[in-house]
Amino acid sequence: MNDSVVVLEKNPEVPQSLAGRLRPHFTAVLGTVSRDEMRARVADTHPEAVVVDIEYSRLAEVESLHRDFPELPIVCTHRVPDEAMWMAALDAGASDICATDEVTTVLTSVLRSVSVTRGAGA
Repeated sequence: MNDSVVVLEKNPEVPQSLAGRLRPHFTAVLGTVSRDEMRARVADTHPEAVVVDIEYSRLAEVESLHRDFPELPIVCTHRVPDEAMWMAALDAGASDICATDEVTTVLTSVLRSVSVTRGAGA
């Protein structure tokens, strides 16, 4: 099992912050700068989770990613997530949605989502 996370964030500081918090739990945190690069990394590396900035990527990409990789936990980020956005992200196939700048919350969501996926596969 590959022990990595792919991150697509508009703000380049977010993947760096996440990488520092995720590295104790995953061997690689792969930052990407475009939707195409993210999809290529997911297809090539088969990560345990993906973190997607839905302001930068859109919910349609989350739906497509979930359809193509149904077992992959997708944690979405947004500057100001609200209940309607959270429900829309879940409907699109996301595992969770968190505020972009709440790195600890994103970390917790990724770890929880990966744990649930690992448990379902056991």
